[in-house]
Amino acid sequence: MTQRIEDYALIGDLQTAALVGINGSIDWLCLPRFDSAACFAALLGDEDNGHWRIAPKGAGNCTSRSYVGESLVLESVWETRTGTVRVTDFMPQRDVAPDIVRIVECVSGSVEMSATLRLRFDFGSIVPWMRRSDGHRVAVAGPDSVWLRSEPKVKTWGQQYSTISSFTVSEGEKVAFVLTWHPSHEPRPPLVDPYEELANSLEDWEKWAVHCRYQGPHRAAVMRSLITLKALTYAPTGGIVAAPTTSLPEELGGVRNWDYRYCWLRDSTLALGALVSAGYLQEAAAWRDWLLRAVAGDPADLQIMYGLGGERRLPEYELPWLKGYANSAPVRIGNDAVSQLQLDVYGEVIDSLHVAMNAGLASKPHAWNLQLTLLGFLESKWREPDEGLWEVRGPRRHFVHSKVMAWVAADRAVRTLEAHPSLNGDVSRWRAMRDEVHKEVCEKGYDPVRNTFTQSYGSQELDAATLLIPRVGFLPPDDPRVVGTVDAVRAELGHEGLLNRYSTQGKKTDGLPGNEGTFLACSFWLADALHATGRTDEARELFEQLLELRNDVGLLSEEYDPAAKRQLGNFPQAFSHIGLVVTALGLYGENLAEPTESAETMDSSDTLDTTG
Repeated sequence: MTQRIEDYALIGDLQTAALVGINGSIDWLCLPRFDSAACFAALLGDEDNGHWRIAPKGAGNCTSRSYVGESLVLESVWETRTGTVRVTDFMPQRDVAPDIVRIVECVSGSVEMSATLRLRFDFGSIVPWMRRSDGHRVAVAGPDSVWLRSEPKVKTWGQQYSTISSFTVSEGEKVAFVLTWHPSHEPRPPLVDPYEELANSLEDWEKWAVHCRYQGPHRAAVMRSLITLKALTYAPTGGIVAAPTTSLPEELGGVRNWDYRYCWLRDSTLALGALVSAGYLQEAAAWRDWLLRAVAGDPADLQIMYGLGGERRLPEYELPWLKGYANSAPVRIGNDAVSQLQLDVYGEVIDSLHVAMNAGLASKPHAWNLQLTLLGFLESKWREPDEGLWEVRGPRRHFVHSKVMAWVAADRAVRTLEAHPSLNGDVSRWRAMRDEVHKEVCEKGYDPVRNTFTQSYGSQELDAATLLIPRVGFLPPDDPRVVGTVDAVRAELGHEGLLNRYSTQGKKTDGLPGNEGTFLACSFWLADALHATGRTDEARELFEQLLELRNDVGLLSEEYDPAAKRQLGNFPQAFSHIGLVVTALGLYGENLAEPTESAETMDSSDTLDTTG
């Protein structure tokens, strides 16, 4: 039986991540990076596509599970007829190679355990050659090699192209399994001590968590979201992936299935603001520096997303041997939206660098010249139609949000030059551009009859992205056009209190068949807009409704289906967790402790000895 998306929990080592089901099965893992091929792909197919399950013999889902404190160490507990057993799952901070550690501990009585390891490299398509070596089970296929060992040793045998083991633990007894990946042409990496790594991981996460400044209501939810954002950060570069998965559907059985294992520029401003406000200046500086490297080059070549290291080529193709989660095909690798023209990203980049400067992050000498170059290009392009924030695969249009973000780009340049007149730049030129964009958007993107901004010039459709108009400063929150837009979007795009991004009924804006769930980030934006327009009680009520949608370990996907009461889309989703943090800070931001890091000296080259 297919696990629900919300039945999974996340473990990771800041370079990749695994999804652990409530039944004790790891059904998704890409090695060695977030964007590598998966060796466990049952999530998008079935058990034959790779998984690793450890659970009591004959048992189903665990009785309970939780993370240990403010960490990414997962504990799952089964209460059986003969005893209680706990399985602790985590990925140690990487030294040489990625490891997954699974520690089985009998809490009371005695429990017979069963373990099945079914490795399938290249997204579940390649059965490796298995052999024994020096007390290990070794799997090799092409460039991939995986070593499995246990402490103490338990008997394993091959069965149906899988490695099986069965053993019994009594009260106080432990068995640790360690799975290690490395390139097959290299020697086996040094062995890690599972218990030492567990202690180190818990200590490192504890040290990292103390930097959180937020002390207000729902702190546990905010902290879990921050931990999730850290877990989605590719430590070598500072890039934050949108999600660790591909092709989890926006509609069960539908075709809206995309690869989110890359870094989107649209996340940059909100992510930076959330990290800075919450006290995580190191992560903010690393994300800022990733951004500067990724967008360097000809501004005409700016992309909406990049690879973990800033890679530009992310070709999209399908995997026909995977039937898709809940038969939602196709399964896609790569993302063709990378080639779209989305003019809003210029504003996102410039706004992000403006946030970084105001936060006092150590300045980069080329950052301002880069902004001027991007703005000079945008000055000549902002009047053109584009594909917009939501990556529609239909005709280009004059999306209001894209124009608003062009205004943001010019506005931030004006503000920067006014605050720092010694910088080079023609403030009057950018002030004129700002005024021109503002005038056009108010004339062409606003429907005076309905008192709302629309999705694009001349359209009747609405767009949740227009809720960001007061946040970015395009108009003040008390402007009647802002209040009208909030009310109209809430009425037309709302569904049981949550929001769709835009209408997928009738004429298709996005050029795709089918529908999708309510979009969680947009629902957080609605809470922000309600608060900004003076309806704080309603905003807090919506925020608490959104918190109830998190799964049992505090994670959110991209979307939610109110009718089926299920999470949808890639999981866990950075955009959703950024929204949670930003909304909490907006509603309860007075509850902030003094920062533990100095912004003036913080640079991404500074390091903390942590796993998160």
